[in-house]
Amino acid sequence: MPASASAAPSVARVVATPAALALIAQLSARHGPLMFHQSGGCCDGSAPMCYPDGELLVGPADVRLGEIGGAPFYMTRAQFEYWQHTRLVIDVVPGAGGMFSLEGRTGQRFLTRSELFSDEEAAWLAAQPGL
Repeated sequence: MPASASAAPSVARVVATPAALALIAQLSARHGPLMFHQSGGCCDGSAPMCYPDGELLVGPADVRLGEIGGAPFYMTRAQFEYWQHTRLVIDVVPGAGGMFSLEGRTGQRFLTRSELFSDEEAAWLAAQPGL
């Protein structure tokens, strides 16, 4: 296929590790469709929070970064301004999850890691409408 006919690469702003995807599947089987919101602090610190889809109301102050395991992933616009140069990598580690997050009693918790976008990825993202 000629280069001009190939599809433009896409860059994910949020991805999940295999361990996170397995926990998402387990929680989804138990609770139905899910959603995530990257907590900005307060009660449960700064952690990705998992809820039944629609349980947390999102609005104009929230940005949808993408999906992990079929679940939409949001963060506040103010946080996004700070984190926009990084890809969020959602992982799972042993421990107690946030008291408001669905994984709280599984003995595991979601954890956000980040990695800077390459120059090429940043240029592609800058050319996209929206975020």
